[in-house]
Amino acid sequence: MPTAITVSLEPAAQPDVIALIEALDAYQIPLYPAESHHGIDMAALSQPHVLFAVARDGEGRAVACGAIVVGADYGELKRMYTLPSHRGQGIARALLALLESEARARGVRQFTLETGYLQHDAIGLYERLGYRRCGPFGDYAEDPNSVFMSKHSEPA
Repeated sequence: MPTAITVSLEPAAQPDVIALIEALDAYQIPLYPAESHHGIDMAALSQPHVLFAVARDGEGRAVACGAIVVGADYGELKRMYTLPSHRGQGIARALLALLESEARARGVRQFTLETGYLQHDAIGLYERLGYRRCGPFGDYAEDPNSVFMSKHSEPA
């Protein structure tokens, strides 16, 4: 039986959260060439304009994380990851709901993301949650390894 999951904004620079980000990198780095990696590092995740959320199981273990970088024109989803043992339980959906709600409270109306074309489950989740494919945004260039998505949100 799955344990209760809690989701909250937390600092990224915690050992168990760093381990999640390292697991994400270990999974993604072999899939794509270096120029197609667009993850942000711990220093960037710790900036005041970054909302970082962690999902924890009933024993307090970090099992998923995600961030939204709040910019002037949009919020960009970054570093979404759920441990394989905890997928399919709605955790990523709960993380994204919290992040979007917190970002809307800070004035964000447009959400964007870049993910790899091999992340079929993630792409499917984002589509179910209202994200639609779009072209590159911000500093991104067209990349055959990337899928760009966006979603407009009404004020909170």
